[in-house]
Parts: sequence; structure tokens; C-alpha cells
Amino acid sequence: MDVSALLQRIQSRPDYGGQLQHVEVLPERSGRFAVPARPLPEPLVRLLAARGIEQLYCHQVAALEAARARQDLVVVTGTASGKTLCYNLPIIESALAEGGRALYLFPTKALAQDQLKGLLDLVATDEEVARAVRPGVYDGDTPTAQRRRIRGEANLVLSNPDMLHAAVLPYHPKWATFFSELRFVVVDEVHTYRGILGAHVSAVLRRLMRVCEHYGSRPVFLAASATIANPGELTSRLLGRDVTVIDDDGSPRGRKYFALWNPSPLGKDSLARRSANDDAVTWLVEALKAGGQALAFTRTRQAAELIHRYSREELAAEDSPLADKVRAYRGGYLPNERRQIEQDLFSGNLRGVAATNALELGIDIGTLDVALLVNYPGTIASSWQQAGRSGRRHDESLAVLLAGNDPVDQYLLRHPEYFFSQSPEHAVVDPDNPYVLAKHLPAAAFELPLKPEDDLERFGPLAPPIVGALNDQGVIANVKEQYYFAGGQNPAVGVSLRHMSDNTFSIVLIESGNHHQRAGASPPPARGFTDHTVIANVDAISAPELVYPEAVYLHNGETYLVRELDLLGKVAYIERRETDYYTQAVLESNVRITGERATNPGFQRSMLGYGDVDVAWQTVAFKKIKFATRENIGLGPVNIPAQNLQTTAVWLTPDDATRAEMKAAGMRASEGVVGLRNLAVVALPLVAMCDSRDLGGVVDSKNLGHTTMILYDRYPGGLGYSERGFANMAQLLDICLEMVRDCPCDDGCPSCVGLPNLRPAIHSDPDLTRGHPIPDKVATIRLLELLTGAAATRPAAAAAVLQA
Repeated sequence: MDVSALLQRIQSRPDYGGQLQHVEVLPERSGRFAVPARPLPEPLVRLLAARGIEQLYCHQVAALEAARARQDLVVVTGTASGKTLCYNLPIIESALAEGGRALYLFPTKALAQDQLKGLLDLVATDEEVARAVRPGVYDGDTPTAQRRRIRGEANLVLSNPDMLHAAVLPYHPKWATFFSELRFVVVDEVHTYRGILGAHVSAVLRRLMRVCEHYGSRPVFLAASATIANPGELTSRLLGRDVTVIDDDGSPRGRKYFALWNPSPLGKDSLARRSANDDAVTWLVEALKAGGQALAFTRTRQAAELIHRYSREELAAEDSPLADKVRAYRGGYLPNERRQIEQDLFSGNLRGVAATNALELGIDIGTLDVALLVNYPGTIASSWQQAGRSGRRHDESLAVLLAGNDPVDQYLLRHPEYFFSQSPEHAVVDPDNPYVLAKHLPAAAFELPLKPEDDLERFGPLAPPIVGALNDQGVIANVKEQYYFAGGQNPAVGVSLRHMSDNTFSIVLIESGNHHQRAGASPPPARGFTDHTVIANVDAISAPELVYPEAVYLHNGETYLVRELDLLGKVAYIERRETDYYTQAVLESNVRITGERATNPGFQRSMLGYGDVDVAWQTVAFKKIKFATRENIGLGPVNIPAQNLQTTAVWLTPDDATRAEMKAAGMRASEGVVGLRNLAVVALPLVAMCDSRDLGGVVDSKNLGHTTMILYDRYPGGLGYSERGFANMAQLLDICLEMVRDCPCDDGCPSCVGLPNLRPAIHSDPDLTRGHPIPDKVATIRLLELLTGAAATRPAAAAAVLQA
């Protein structure tokens, strides 16, 4: 595709007014190849030749040699660099030579299905390889009869950590042959295993190694990661083993243009800009007309549906055949529909897709010409992951960041050098989290008796005291110096590895027949109808925001009216209804302190506390928003129960003297507390070994009568993160002060006080909300100086943590 011509096409439009603020050109790169020390077996050479592969990139050979040497490894190379071959080559070579088996772990079921398709396509070209390689997917969707065959016959099993945790390891005797012959374990998209999920997955992988050793095998771990700052450290902490990092990317890359686009201001209102969604429609349509294939990444499900709808309408108005070649892709679509979209995109039948980050992971959709990032994705790593979806090996490609009206987006557009010079974020995981270990050690004892001299060391230094506590509680029992699970049922079933609810609501389309009803009227009960079709699903956390009664649910760009939300049956009933509006949930959220476990009323000019909180969020009303114009044309009430998260939190309230001193200096303490909250959400992971997404943070005055920062664990019952914040608050404040002081900006930026706001609405149209203004940097610094007291004499501790 001729990117320069597309840029010129955009700039020659009548509505162009200088929105293209910066274009970074990343030069093309030639491929670098290498030859394995020992030739590949002839069937594998034939297999590669049938795929047009005559040479291997240097990183693929490096991975092959490390795997042959039985070294655990992690491959960190760009999108479309041939990472999949890095683990498939040694596995297929092993299957041909000795019939060894392999376990592939993917973070999502969709990714496992995509990789199965890729494996089947790969081996189908050679009969000898097809006989030796027998892959199968084993997940929650696998029929019971097929599961038995996969256990007995498949030598490449594709699954996910959740299935391994709850349905494979606890029943390992059924897998005895598989585990005894297991040679390799693939951990794909390893960068996703951070924070809470990473701590759980680390425990699951240790349980896996233990079961393998029981059957006499020691598999090699082959991991693959997107670009993050510390892939080796992350993988090593997950496995508890040293790993070889392979990051010398030998794949070729065509010239890539990365454009920063700022939608034009609306009239004289300096705070209002044209919608990034609208501009994304323009870019998508123009890219398609220029003969390109384009993908628009959105932050929310509703935005993906809207961009799809508007693009299709604009193309249809011109009688363009491209109108039928645009789709939306997001979570909630049924698996078959998602796979069809992926296949159509890969084959070129689809020319444009508006998607959420569900397509950010490595599902094979081919390589596209244009990637549109509609609003800043939130992290540098995600930005480059999404941008990497465009770009064939020798052709030019384009990525465009379309800024939203949030302060962070606007900062990045004003400072392009910041965006292009920032290194990707660190991924943090704590394999020794005592709360997580307390959930997995009973599962390990259920699988095999825990032996103090061998097993507990594998689970880290905190395992012995946790096992002692579990023994005292009667959860496990000590019999002849071995610990057995004392209950009857598999304890892994009650342990979720993820933040979000595992419960899923079905979205059921009802055919209303002769029953006519005007849109907006209260619907009669829907369950009396017999003609039902499940068209989508939604997780229990998101259902009250997307499918409340009288909501307009968008699916494939079409409008459906929600008739009923059955909370007990976990079903939302909808009917097809053409409307000229969509709906936006109005949410209320609050954090209520319910119990105090510890307090330090005289802590450094503030009151510091730790205890139990109830985090509640609820859809209380909805707005009717007219398509295209975004006019608010109505408001309706919603009467569904609040959702609650009982967890733990740490809170800090500046004392009267601190507030008075800031007021006398012409500053507001509340501004400083907001800035402190934004800093602390990023700084606490350095102290608590978690990920910033594991934490929630609010600034609140209802609980204690004064402006208070509350940081809570985003997990039922808490996982000790806020508790560590309470115990190490002095160090945390030092780190916050050093972060904000060292930042070279004048008024605050995304690297210090102006981090993305923690918005509760996660699926709605971002054009109808705006991020909070960047807090006052000077007020934040002054507050931290007052709270830390002799801050200037104590920077060393903070510097040590930051450098670590």
C-alpha cells in the first residue's frame, strides 16, 4: 500500500485543518538468517518449504538451539516475526524423533483455537508429519467424549492455565501417560501473566512441574512475549527457573509510518474536540477506498460497534461494495462468529474491522496495511502491540494514534518525543504472595502429598508457615511427615485465577411475533416466548452496564432492545428493534470503609489506616444518545442491584495542620491528594509486587469527613497489597515524591500526577465522558514534602527501589 498517497488523500480532504500533528518514520529492515547447527529432519524441511520458508530467521534458530539444549527460554520479538515457529520447530522435531508430547498454554480459549487451526494447516501439507503430530484443544468447550480421546491420543494439547488448574492437574492419574512423556510446555503471551493473574499462574506452573516430576519428566518451558521492559525477569519469576532471553529480532520489516492525529477543536470551545470515533471512521473509510486493509482498535465495546456502524453507513451511502466488508470484533461475540471474522480478515474478504483489544493478542489475522489506535490504549506496551498489527514484511504500513479529549491523550500529542522515546512498562509478579499460596497449597496437597523437604521449597520461603497454618485450621493434615488435603472435594474448583467474575450471562434474541411494542415502553416478561436464540454473552461484571432493561444493545452494528435482565437465571432477553439512538449507562460507584484492622493516627502529619472496605458500583439510570449527533434525547431510571466487592484497603488523610499550611500557601490539599492517588497507584506495585491493574484508588471525603486517599485490592477478600502499603507507607511516599520531583514536566504529565483516571464505566462510548484534568503538580509536591517531613534527607531508599 502507498502510505504517502493515503496521507496525502487525508490532507486534501475539505475538512482537513492540520490535525496530522506528527509523523514518525520507522525505517525498513532487512531480514537476518541463520542455519541450525544440526540440520532439521527432512519431513520438517519439506513442511517449511511447502509454506514458502527456505531460511530461518536468526531468532528462530537461536530458540531452536536453546530448546535442543534443554534450556528454558522466552522469545521477545515483534508482531509477525515468526514467534510461533520458535516453539513449534523444536516440538515438531521432537515429535518426529521420539514421539514426545507438548502442552501449549494460551491466556484465552480463542487464542488456543486459532493456534490449533494454524497447527493443522501447517502439518496438513506433509503426510509423515501429520501422522506424527496430533494436536487437540482441551478447554471448557471441549465435549466430554472428545476429552477422553485427547487425553489418550493427542501429543500436542492446547489449553489455558484455568483449565490446567481446575480440570487437569487435580485429575492427573487420567493423564499419566501424557505427563510421563511431556517434553515441552509452551507459555504464550507470557506478558499477560502479571499481577494477580501472574501470581496464580506461577503457583499453577509449580504444581505442574511437581506432577511432571512425579511421572519422571522435566519439560522445557518455551515462552513467548510481546515487548515489555523485563521479559526475562517476569518469565523467570513465573517459573522459578532461569531462562534464556531471545530478543535479537531477525525478521524483516517494511517502512512503517506512525502518525499522531489530533481531532480538530469544536468552534471556540477550547475544551471540546471533534470525536476520535468520527475521525476513525474517516480514516477507516479512506484506507479502504485506497485499497488497504485496516483495523481500528477501540477502548470499549460500544465504541467498536459505533465505528463499525458509521463506517458501513458512510460506504453504503456511496453505494460502495466495501460496505459489506466491514465488521466489529469484541468480547461477547460467540466463538463461531469470532472465528469467522478472524478467517475473513485473514483471507482478505473483510477489509475493515473495528475491534477492542480482544484482537491485541496473537490471533493470526494476517498482517494489515493500517492500524488505527482510537484513543491512547493506556500503556506504551499496548500501543506498540496494537500498532504492530499493521505491516507486511516488505511493504509500507501505517499506524495512527487518534487522540481523545482526555488530558493524557492531549499531552502525548503535544509531546511526541515523550511517546516515541518511552520504553515499554515493566511487568510485575509476586510468586510468593501468601494469599495466593494459601489457595494453591491445598490444591497441591490434593494432587499429591506435600513433602516438607522437597515440595515446600518449590513454593517459596513462605510455604512452610502457610502449610503450618493450614494444618492448624484442619484444611490439610500431617500424616507421617506428609501433608494431605483433609477435605473431599477438589479445592481448585473454588479458586478463580482472574479478577473478573467467571459467571457469564447469555444474551438471548427473542422473536416477538405479533407482539408489537414501541421502543422505550416497559416490556412484558420475555420468558414466555419459545423462539429463543443465543447470539452473544457477557460477563457478570459487565452485564449491568450493557444489558439493563430498556438498554439498546449494539451487535454487529445493529440495534436490539433489552426486554429483561434475569439476574438469577443469568440471561438477558433482547429483541431486534431499529432505533435512531443508543444508550449510555449512568453509573454510581463508592468505597465504604466497613472495618478498621490497624491504624496509625500520628503518621507523618496524617491519619493512616488499614482495614475492610466495600466497593460498590451500580447502573442507576441511562441516557438515550442520538446516533451521529450524540444529542442526549432522554433519560430513564434503572432499578437493578449494586455489585459489590468486599476487599481490603489502606487510607491516608492529611491532618488539619497540613491542610491549613497548604491553604495558607494558596494551594488546595484536595488537589494534592488526587495527584498523590495517581502516583500511589503506580508506586505501590514497586512496594507490594503487584500490577497497577490489581489496585483501585479513589479520593473520598464521605467516609472520614476530610479528603482521603483510599487504595484497595481489586480482588475479593484482598491479596495483601494494601496491607503492604500500610506497612510501608513511608517508603511509598518517598517513591511518590521522587517520581514527581524527577519528572521534567512543568505542570504535570502522564509520567507523574496525570495518569489515566480509573473510570468505572468500561464498555461505553468514550466520547460521552472525559478524563479528569491533570492535578496540580506543585500542590502534589508540596503535600508530599509535608507528609514526608525530612524528605530531602531520605531519597536513597526510594532510589534503591526505583532502580531495582
